Amino acid sequence: MSGSRNPRTAVVTGASTGIGEEYARKLAERGYALVLVARRAEAIERLAAELSERHGIDARTLPADLTDDADLAQVEERLSADGTGDDAPIDLLINNAGRGEGGTFTKMDPDTIDAMLSLNVRAVLRLARAVLPAQIARREAGEHGAPLGVINVASVAGELTVNPHGSVYGGSKKFVTLWSESVALEVAKHGVHVTVVLPGYVRTDMTRDVQDKGLPDFAWIPKERIVRDSLRAWAGGRTKVVPGAQYKAADNLLRVIPRSVFKSVARRFG
Repeated sequence: MSGSRNPRTAVVTGASTGIGEEYARKLAERGYALVLVARRAEAIERLAAELSERHGIDARTLPADLTDDADLAQVEERLSADGTGDDAPIDLLINNAGRGEGGTFTKMDPDTIDAMLSLNVRAVLRLARAVLPAQIARREAGEHGAPLGVINVASVAGELTVNPHGSVYGGSKKFVTLWSESVALEVAKHGVHVTVVLPGYVRTDMTRDVQDKGLPDFAWIPKERIVRDSLRAWAGGRTKVVPGAQYKAADNLLRVIPRSVFKSVARRFG
């Protein structure tokens, strides 16, 4: 195997709305063939039809609840395609699907905790595990050119000890960030890129309750900026990207503030 294929193919999870939908739109503009994954079949079917007509690409749908073992296995099977069958191998996985539930940990329903961790952590790892070996094999077989790899959508919420979205959500996103940085080192030697993106507040269905609280405009990051910055970082082989100058500054500040300060704030406001 040599050279690069045309078109490239991407899988986008959580593609029915918000950041996932924006990834699908931007990748379609760039000529990617798409596999759109979400629970809402009608929404991704409409999006696939629109993008196919507008950009002349092959956009397919794979309705799935990634917390369901059978559905997850179907997506894993598609991601592991090596190009020898009818399905094209996957050049880029966008691990975007996620769930955020606020509230105090000790009062949170255990089933809600399980569902959040299943989607935010388990599905992210399982899907990456399905696609990365196939991508490494392509590099080892001599395929070069366009980037291969994974973009994982985490959150700046994972960097906060006092988390307005709750400790489970923040903890799940912190795990995704740390794991992404680790696995990025593991696969970089094979010429495969893993990038984690840490968005701040973005207007999506998940943040509808926050949108009603009157946060200032500077707190919000356009989803277009998140997608643009992360795709650029991934193509360049960068491991972590925090879109927006205000959130980059906050991320840098969080690295130098002593943890004792965080603990003091947590005791006061937690």
